[in-house]
Amino acid sequence: MLRMAPTDRSDPIRLLAVRETPLSLDEVFAAVGDDAAGGTTLFVGTVRDHDGHSGATVTGLSYSAHPSAEQELRRVAEKVAADFPVRALAAVHRVGDLRVGDLAVIVAVSGPHRGEAFAASRRLIDDLKNEVPIWKHQTFDDGTEEWVGC
Repeated sequence: MLRMAPTDRSDPIRLLAVRETPLSLDEVFAAVGDDAAGGTTLFVGTVRDHDGHSGATVTGLSYSAHPSAEQELRRVAEKVAADFPVRALAAVHRVGDLRVGDLAVIVAVSGPHRGEAFAASRRLIDDLKNEVPIWKHQTFDDGTEEWVGC
């Protein structure tokens, strides 16, 4: 697990983690708090009861991460911080077995204005999902299963 909360508040990357323990909205929101921010966005990804593509009923879900996931998460966060005028950003992703309704991922961005915060948040979650080696294994009520993101 990688957890970063630098004492130097000039570093916009305030919290990054890949962890087996439940995620906290309060922790992530607090990490991006900044008096100079005019807008803060939070995105929360939760485990749903069906597959988003096939509609099959999900009975189990597990996330696995490659050992390089933490370094890739940092790379993605650094790119977002370089491309947008963010005041602070945070991203945490859960691994292990999760149930329907559990929080799987949280990203947050604070920025000078809402538009910049929304744009940076969107890029952060999209790049995290596309570039960080974290994979989802779903089991369905008919006994079939699938890996997603491999």
